[in-house]
Parts: sequence; structure tokens; C-alpha cells
Amino acid sequence: MTDIARRGLVLLGCGKMGSAMLSGWLEGGLPAGSVWVLDPYPSDWVKNQGVHVNAELPADPAIVLIAVKPQMMGEALPRMQALGNGTTLFVSVAAGTSIATYEEILGARTPIVRAMPNTPAAIGRGITALIGNDRATVADLDRAESLLAAVGQTVRLENEDQMDAVTGVSGSGPAYVFHLIETLAAAGAAQGLPPDLAMKLAKATVAGAGALAEAADEAPAQLRINVTSPNGTTQAALEVLMDPESGFPGLMERAVAAATDRSRELSRG
Repeated sequence: MTDIARRGLVLLGCGKMGSAMLSGWLEGGLPAGSVWVLDPYPSDWVKNQGVHVNAELPADPAIVLIAVKPQMMGEALPRMQALGNGTTLFVSVAAGTSIATYEEILGARTPIVRAMPNTPAAIGRGITALIGNDRATVADLDRAESLLAAVGQTVRLENEDQMDAVTGVSGSGPAYVFHLIETLAAAGAAQGLPPDLAMKLAKATVAGAGALAEAADEAPAQLRINVTSPNGTTQAALEVLMDPESGFPGLMERAVAAATDRSRELSRG
């Protein structure tokens, strides 16, 4: 963080994701005076952090982190052209915008890292996949990874084409889990539980199972086997859920494929 603190960090867009990252950086020791936030509607929280808000930017910031919504990209990014083709590293967490698009606007000699976080980043439990362009060095990727680690885990991709599948799994994935909670609670209510109790049970069960899967040495398949007694209640349910035609395997494959295909369409414009 020393170079970032000295040269400065520009945060282009500071909504929920940008604010979550900013909070993590400040808690991690990045001086508030080293951060410049550009946002047309900064929140009161942002204004009270001691960072520079919509002020004149440093001449050669270490990093520009792009966190604007994709539909705002065309207006916001050209303002950064003066910092392109230099030593400033651009890191994007905006969905659906390719590295080639950034190079076209900022210049082909600009070091760029494209990243895909997900919404649990808002509580520091996200996971972010990242990939750099040809101008991004190992040190650049390390710096980007250290910043993104403020909101959870990170993984590096082998090529940018994998970003669409990442979108289908972890980018859109939290919505699948939220829907699982919805439907599990509704199924409990259908069996006679009060809706509030069914929802509390569903939320805690999904959250607890996820935490156990992440902490355990065994694979999720083994954890499933561990709690499935022969001819018991769990087996009865899993025979429905694991049906090759109507169960989770085929349904989830189709869902992730649909999200991945849509991500490809959006990336192509």
C-alpha cells in the first residue's frame, strides 16, 4: 500500500461495491487523504470518510479503480483518458466491459486488470476473479489482488474468455442461493410451518451449510453423503433433487449456461 498511499488511488464510482471496497481499504490502513472518489451522487458515508470527493485528481495516481455501472461507462471512462498509456494501473470491477474496450478508450499501452466480484463483497465475504492485459505485470496483478482482497477471496483466471463462466457461477450465483432460500422457506410453510419460522430455518441452514462446506476438508459430495442415512429422510429428498432429468444437476447446468451466454452477448455489445 506504500506506493498507493504516496501516489494516490482514484475510485471511479462509489455505490455499494465501491463503498464496500473503500471501507476495507481504510480499515486496512490506507490513508483517507490518498483516496479520490469521483461520483455524481456520493453518499453521506463517503463524504464523512475524509477522502477527496469530486476534487481535482493527482497527476499520476497508482491505481484507478472503475466501479461505475456499465451503462455509465461511456460517460465516465473518457474522463480518465489523460491517465492512460502511463504507469497508472486501471482495475475494473464493472460487469460486461472487455479489456479491449478499455484499451480502445484508454490506450493500448495502459496496464489494465479486469475483475468480477460478487455481492457478498458488501460484507467482506465475496470472491473476485481477475485477469490482466498484456501490459499488466505480475506486480500489477499483485497490487490489484491486494486491493480486491479487502472484500473477500480472489482467484486469477487463465484467459479473459473464462470471465463469462465466472459470471454464470459466482457473479450471478448469489441470486441462485437467495432463490433457494426463498423456495426452501416456501416449501417449509407448505408443510405447515409458520412462514417466519420457515424463513429463519432456511436462511440459517443455507448459511451454515455454506460455511461448513468452505471450512471442511471433505468435498461437498462427501459432506452430502455424511448426512444421508440409508432409506432416511435426506435420501428421500435427494432422490427428488438429484433426478438427472428434473433435479438440480440439469437445472443448474441450464441456469449457469443461460447466464454465461447472456454475459457473452452483453460483452459483445
